[in-house]
Amino acid sequence: MYKEPEILVGLDLGTSKIAVVVAERDSRFQEAQIIGVGFAPSQGIRKGLIINLEQAVRSVRQAVKDAENMVGFEISEATVSFSGIDVASVTSRGMISLGRTPRQVSISDVERVIEAAQSELSIPSNRVTLHTIPVKYSIDGNSGIDDPLGMTGIRLEMELQSVIIPTTVVQNIINCVETAGVEVNGLVIKSLASALGALTDEETRAGVISLCIGGGTTGVALYTDGRPVKLSIIPIGGDHITNDLAYVMKIPISKAEEIKKMVSLSPDDDEEQELDVDVRGRTKTFNVHEASEVVNCRLEELFGEHVRHQLSEYTLHMFPAGIVLSGGVAKTPGIELFASELLNLPVRIAEPLDMYQMPPGRNDCEYTTAAGIVRYMTSKERNPYRFIETPVSQLRSGSAIISPGLSGTKPPRKQGSSQGEGFRGLMEYLKKSVKELF
Repeated sequence: MYKEPEILVGLDLGTSKIAVVVAERDSRFQEAQIIGVGFAPSQGIRKGLIINLEQAVRSVRQAVKDAENMVGFEISEATVSFSGIDVASVTSRGMISLGRTPRQVSISDVERVIEAAQSELSIPSNRVTLHTIPVKYSIDGNSGIDDPLGMTGIRLEMELQSVIIPTTVVQNIINCVETAGVEVNGLVIKSLASALGALTDEETRAGVISLCIGGGTTGVALYTDGRPVKLSIIPIGGDHITNDLAYVMKIPISKAEEIKKMVSLSPDDDEEQELDVDVRGRTKTFNVHEASEVVNCRLEELFGEHVRHQLSEYTLHMFPAGIVLSGGVAKTPGIELFASELLNLPVRIAEPLDMYQMPPGRNDCEYTTAAGIVRYMTSKERNPYRFIETPVSQLRSGSAIISPGLSGTKPPRKQGSSQGEGFRGLMEYLKKSVKELF
């Protein structure tokens, strides 16, 4: 009996652009095929945070409409990736006894050790756990175990990574997208989505650093042994470079954005080349070398200070696959050599792993996050135990934060009445995920 293909939709909520990726999956096949990518300039979002709800809603609607025109049907729900400037990646550990005599690890043991690791966290009432990611297990001190189920021992331990973010940030993201008429069925932090869209399995197993340099923020994902060991956000992006150019050269932001896209970091380029820019009807001439120096200073701060700080608790030999750059700033000519010399690691510019399915002009390093959302959804379905996210129903606000004059609002949804109920709800979700897997 024929079944309609399953539709998967990812929405990348960025500072510079909103991207909507649509994929379909036939019931006979495991992999999803991308069939359309919508796009709209982003308004009302700064550093990954919504600062004007009405403008942000309008941008989401435009991007969704663009995707709908491409695929020929209405989009009603999506998994949303987003950023922010106050994201914490916290590692906790749990340990349980399997008994005095060795026995096989059961599903209930896995549930108990996850709960033990989760209970070690102290989460403020104004924050929420967005992702819970099992990193590794050990049995009787033997570490590096991916799946302990069925193995024999007397002590089971695990290392768990939790991505914690302010509750209001998440609620405003949900409210924005759902006010635009699209139900949120999942959330993923942008640094994880961009890594999934850019990194190969070989790179993640070897050890690799994913840096997605967007308009307002830079997403960081550190991988070792095939698992993300740290996810974070650096509050610096391409907009900071644009603002620097506008300030130093005393030109409008729009003209600074044009100049930024002409600058190269390559030492072989002609430093005496000049740029003519029309500013309010008058032609101003700028030296390329002066503009590149401004870009150089900001990127040196990003790589030399902030990225180095993210790596301070690790040794570089843990990442032999080097650094993979994505995001719009990764298009800057010469940025590979620039970053490689600063961090002493090999660097490559990412292309979406599914780029051959994406339309021309929307299949480069700017769209790795959009492609990664689809991979996040399919990865969770194949192995719901790999990335455990808190159900969206627990993250919605009790009352919608709507600006006057906005239409298409959705009725408010109920929220968990206490932090304790939220924790118990998450644990029930964890247990359900384990049982679905095994």
